[in-house]
Amino acid sequence: MTATIGATSVVRTDAEGVYETLTRLAEPCYVVRGDQGVGVTAVRPADDSIVVAAVGPLTPESLGSPEFRAHHGVRHAYLAGAMAGGIASEDLVIALARAGFLASFGAAGLLPERVEAALRRFRQEIPGLPFAVNLIHSPSEEALERAAVDLFLAHGVRCVEASAFMDLTPHIVRYRLAGLARGPHGVQAHNRVIAKVSRVEVADRFLRPAPEAIVRQLLADGLITAEQAELGRHVPLADDITAEADSGGHTDRRPLTVLFPSIVRQRDVVRHELGYTVRVGAAGGIGTPHAAAAAFAMGADYVVTGSVNQACLESGTSETARSLLATAGAADCEMAPAADMFELGVELQVLKKGTLFPMRAKRLYELYRTYDGLESLPAAEKERLETQILRRPVAEVWDEVVGYFTRRDPDQLRRAADDPKRRMALVFRWYLGMASRWASVGDPERTADFQVWCGPAMGAFNEWVRGSYLAAPANRRVADVAANLLAGAAFTSRVQALAANGVRLPAVCGDYRPVPSAVGS
Repeated sequence: MTATIGATSVVRTDAEGVYETLTRLAEPCYVVRGDQGVGVTAVRPADDSIVVAAVGPLTPESLGSPEFRAHHGVRHAYLAGAMAGGIASEDLVIALARAGFLASFGAAGLLPERVEAALRRFRQEIPGLPFAVNLIHSPSEEALERAAVDLFLAHGVRCVEASAFMDLTPHIVRYRLAGLARGPHGVQAHNRVIAKVSRVEVADRFLRPAPEAIVRQLLADGLITAEQAELGRHVPLADDITAEADSGGHTDRRPLTVLFPSIVRQRDVVRHELGYTVRVGAAGGIGTPHAAAAAFAMGADYVVTGSVNQACLESGTSETARSLLATAGAADCEMAPAADMFELGVELQVLKKGTLFPMRAKRLYELYRTYDGLESLPAAEKERLETQILRRPVAEVWDEVVGYFTRRDPDQLRRAADDPKRRMALVFRWYLGMASRWASVGDPERTADFQVWCGPAMGAFNEWVRGSYLAAPANRRVADVAANLLAGAAFTSRVQALAANGVRLPAVCGDYRPVPSAVGS
């Protein structure tokens, strides 16, 4: 239903008209009271006395921190976070870069030659466009972390997303300091670091300059220059801190509403003490416009998505895994032992619907805690291990482990030579690592063992897109998902601004519906 106020002001009073007016994000929205009741219009009425409330334009490009967008050379304050094993694939990074978003390549768990091939492809297909590469802390495979930094520096990678760090290592410090130089306005940090953390004490380490002891050792080893060592005293280790809440993969499952303000508070303490300004973004549970809008309302400089991207066509996982993700509910997640930190008892969040992986992975950790090595397993336990979980003899698995680590990290084999417990851990980590691979390639023989990293945002996303074109897995493209989430966040923010002024809209008007035209809007 429409009404006219003045010569050009068309007022919509019907629910669909109110919704359509609010979706015109580049225009203001005035709530007015007229002869036909209360309605909305995008044109300011000549008579201000009939205006009940108003909200200004709010486009997706205006959400979050303009400094984040300028610093990383993107149009949107949005990061598609890394998913290891190339699940955050080359195709995913390229598609988002071309659409004006930042994305992080999932380099963790990949051999150096695969990562190098990806970096070459980025140089060829998105020259000059920004992207990030994941640097994951690998306490049990320190050589891989070192090799990754070697590769990033050799190829001029200008942004890394550092994840799973429990403390600073020489490798992340070296990456940061190796990009420092004097500029006309002070220290220039050419190597940008986005640190994804879930603990305030870890965030604090990234908010400050690199530790002197690590810097001295890097200088002594000839890995940085004396000038870089000096400049490192004047910049924080990270440009951006991502507060990672209840996410897929590595997570402490902390509520974002608890974690984010704590990290912002610590950022402000350090800023008052040292004068550094580090941006803080929000991750974990960002799967709907309401979640993204809430993060921006809390003051997030940018938002980070993960699980929802794995369900998209460009992700480096299988069609089978994407189909499982598309049917997930918000409660279909569970914690299970992590391959990269198995011995430490670290867990990650995975999909439990349609797979037995969480249960089987937990059983392996129970065996590891209980017995001193594979040779100590009771006969019945070993038989169950070989027939139900590994589905092959332990000796065959060990042969594969030897072949794998001979290429990847021979020191692992040297340390396991006289340590039965370590050999057991490597065999069990074989299963954990292969479970991810079986999911990514869609091995039909091992569907029950799929390890699919997933947080509750996936289920929330599925609920939101139900009935829309994004409900079908075949229609889920990363740039489409990103654009709709941000357009929906802007829409939701306008609805909430009206609500704060006493305007309560019908429920049908307050929930943004995905549309293909959101891309590039």
